[in-house]
Amino acid sequence: MTNGLLVAFALMLVLEGLVPFLAPSAWRETFRRLIQMSDGQLRFIGLSSMLAGIVLLMIFK
Repeated sequence: MTNGLLVAFALMLVLEGLVPFLAPSAWRETFRRLIQMSDGQLRFIGLSSMLAGIVLLMIFK
């Protein structure tokens, strides 16, 4: 189980690093927009992301 979590964490880091590596200006602009959003909007984005991840895990598991 621990090995699987470490692999998942490593894959997440690789995926998170792709956009800043490939398109740093787009990544910077995205964060400018995020800073301007309200807490409620950010929470909705976070909730949507978590739900999408759970659905994908259920589909591919």
